[in-house]
Amino acid sequence: MTTCIGMIGAGTVGGGVYEIIMNRLKSSSATITKICVRDANKPRDFQIDSSITQVVTDVSSILNDDSIDLVVEVAGGTTFAKDAVFAALKGGKSVVTANKALIAEYLDEIVKLVDEVNADKSKKAVKFGYEASVCGGIPIIHTLQSAYKGDIINEVSGICNGTTNFMLGKMEDGADYDDVLKEAQDLGFAEADPTADVAGHDVRAKIAILAKLAFGITVPIDTIPCIGITEISVVDFAYAKSMGCTIKLVGTAVRQSEFGEHDGALSVYVSPKLVPLNHLLASATGCGNAVAVDSSNLGTASFTGPGAGRYATANSVAADTMRVVNDTCPSSPFPMLSSSIDIDNDFVSAFYIRISFQDGLGIIRSVGDLAESQGVSIHSILQQPITDRMAADTVVTTEACKYSQVKALCELIEKEDFALSAPVFFPMISDY
Repeated sequence: MTTCIGMIGAGTVGGGVYEIIMNRLKSSSATITKICVRDANKPRDFQIDSSITQVVTDVSSILNDDSIDLVVEVAGGTTFAKDAVFAALKGGKSVVTANKALIAEYLDEIVKLVDEVNADKSKKAVKFGYEASVCGGIPIIHTLQSAYKGDIINEVSGICNGTTNFMLGKMEDGADYDDVLKEAQDLGFAEADPTADVAGHDVRAKIAILAKLAFGITVPIDTIPCIGITEISVVDFAYAKSMGCTIKLVGTAVRQSEFGEHDGALSVYVSPKLVPLNHLLASATGCGNAVAVDSSNLGTASFTGPGAGRYATANSVAADTMRVVNDTCPSSPFPMLSSSIDIDNDFVSAFYIRISFQDGLGIIRSVGDLAESQGVSIHSILQQPITDRMAADTVVTTEACKYSQVKALCELIEKEDFALSAPVFFPMISDY
């Protein structure tokens, strides 16, 4: 029996999905019979077999077609796409999507809808696949769904945005932020409005999805602390190099642990991190992605690969599609459910703080006094040779403390007469 597929969207990823399913797999068990696009006359960069596949502009021609069993959504966005995905599920059609923003924003509603539709045992169960929504071609979703059932996950952290990883890599080589951003835009890695990437919003959506998978709890994305890369400079990379580290934008979901027991509240956050060069996350270069999962049974397992691109992302969509077709897709998109874990996004870490200042007497003493007032213990003070006493930088690293403590400390430092700007601060991986 052939599963008929209706695909919504025919852009970069959609074209890759069509080519993989129709040309490479050439499976008698699945075929794309309709593609919904805004403009049917727009030239495509892939060949559509018109004898098999009909191009339509009205999504209802897919949603109301009883011959279509599966809807693949690769249009993106959270308005039209949401309506189409929800209507498909309500209509008894399985869904495969690459839409991380949609899933992160409507996560609980999606789970509830799938459960409601599948409560009618007289009808075929719907499935919801979303492998391509996080880290493109890395099969991290399926891994977390199936490979950790007898394990306890302590932490999931990842480089989940190829654009910012590319930019930070260039900055590590000495390029300025503005020049790197323009290069990323010229190469098509970054959008004209790069906010979703550089402000960390893209990673925030992805780590919310991974947190739900790993810990069974929904963390509203608007409660997740999110620090982007816009304030990072080549100065930070110079200090990082002197410490044997690099800087990566990392999404983290971790159970807090006072004595290594990992049974505390769940903290989820996005921030640049100072990463030791021998840490597995440091190995992700260019537009590559990497995810590290720390668990009771396995210790730390790593997953690396391309985080974006036509065929990398399309491969994950096609894999989900065939899992639905072959009835091996999980019945619940988020198998683990937990109501016993508290959420505390005031996370604990050692921190890196860069202070830009006009040189003078007593600056380090003043910083120490302010740190003491906030209960922050200083671990080290780093100082590159001062070449301009009117505009210099120093770095303070801290012992483990709360995000709120360091934020308050930096707000106090900014008010000091010697401070030229708000200090740049972000967490460090210091226990590796």
